[in-house]
Amino acid sequence: MAEAPRADLLVLFGGTGDLARRMLLPSLYYLDADGFLPEGFRIVATARAELSRETFLDRVRRDLEARPEGLEAAVWTRFGSRLDYVSADATTAQGLASLGPHLDGAQRPIFYLALSPSLYGRVCVALAAAGFATDDSRIVLEKPIGRDLETSRAINVAVGAVFDEERIFRIDHYLGKETVQNLIALRFANTLFEPLWNNLTIDHVQLTVAETEGVGDRWPYYDEYGALRDMLQNHMLQLLCLVAMEPPSDMEPDSVRNEKVKVLRSLRPYTRAEAASSSVRGQYAAGVAAGASAQAYEAERGQASDTETFVALRVDIDNWRWAGVPFFLRTGKRLPERRTQIAIQFKGVPHSIFDGPAREDLVANRLVIDLQPDEDIELLLMNKAPGITAGGMRLQSLPLSLSLLRTYEGPGARRRIAYERLLLDAICGNSTLFVRRDEVEAAWRWIDGVADAWREAGMAPKPYAAGSWGPAGAFALIERSGRAWYD
Repeated sequence: MAEAPRADLLVLFGGTGDLARRMLLPSLYYLDADGFLPEGFRIVATARAELSRETFLDRVRRDLEARPEGLEAAVWTRFGSRLDYVSADATTAQGLASLGPHLDGAQRPIFYLALSPSLYGRVCVALAAAGFATDDSRIVLEKPIGRDLETSRAINVAVGAVFDEERIFRIDHYLGKETVQNLIALRFANTLFEPLWNNLTIDHVQLTVAETEGVGDRWPYYDEYGALRDMLQNHMLQLLCLVAMEPPSDMEPDSVRNEKVKVLRSLRPYTRAEAASSSVRGQYAAGVAAGASAQAYEAERGQASDTETFVALRVDIDNWRWAGVPFFLRTGKRLPERRTQIAIQFKGVPHSIFDGPAREDLVANRLVIDLQPDEDIELLLMNKAPGITAGGMRLQSLPLSLSLLRTYEGPGARRRIAYERLLLDAICGNSTLFVRRDEVEAAWRWIDGVADAWREAGMAPKPYAAGSWGPAGAFALIERSGRAWYD
């Protein structure tokens, strides 16, 4: 892959927002601590708030001091010297005028839009009108890119009128997680798995993204999107693509993204009939979560709502590799534990040579990839149980683990923020882990089909108690095929 010129300036729109304070600025600080920021690289945060540079730096410093890793004085001195703040209205060229002096001398700026997607088009037009959007500038967009295919296209057209596609970096922070990237290494750097990665040996795949917290004061956003559009359209379909895609010819950005698009185009569309048999919508009611009473979603919102906070789907991929292999996806709020996990369930041995208790002990192999709260890859294999018994051999399932925490723990070790990888790639111009326009729109096309099928079938969300694993229908969904959720 040809090396792109490194950026020399990052302009962070929404620089006082929650995402910037919790994720983006700490990520940039850690990149600086590890020596990854180019010499002379500058960071300009901007928002509407009227703040002095000193006040803004003091906020950033206090946020970093509050993190478990603490603050290194020498790193902060260097990082603080890179950092500036400008109050600006990003939606008009006139409002951006105050930003002009801070861009002087920057040849390859990055504009990071940590803003509402509804503002993306207006900000891009303003950047062009102000003369800031040059042929060497890049733009980073946070998800969600729209609410459906129509609005996604409108945003992509507006941004694309100012920035060429190769200069647009659509971010999904799940792709920056170590274990997600390790999935690529696991599949394509080992001869062990790829020959088995098909419908001849894999029985089914489960993807779970479970959250313990409720929606809380985020309900104005969440009520518009729901679990289907907020979580499944981007994070979960990205994970599905990485599991299911064909081997790319190389690690060039378009080679990888071409294969992901093929998966999205192979997803079997939902119909009204399939909506009832292959999907479940849920909304959490009052219950007990993490040992404390939890309000219902409608109580947090203040009125009745038909927004789903839980989704479970059976997804079929209509191609040669995956024909007949169901993918079961579930995600929800107010579930019993926080977990993001991919479980690859292999088929059982075609014939058991074991008799007696050993025959009953025999279970099929399973590859479990945990993304959070701990990052781990675990392969469950059958093994002879130690010792002797009068009834013959006994078997047990034991894990082979590639735990990142255990493997790399030690002095100075820390768990990286997923944004660190993605910010560094944006600075270096590597778009492999970013989402291309046709990829976004293919995902929305399929998700719109699911939403349309729900509407045609008149499927309202089923209530489930906060702290449970969702509506009873979620268990029936997978049990109808003779399988069970891996809990």
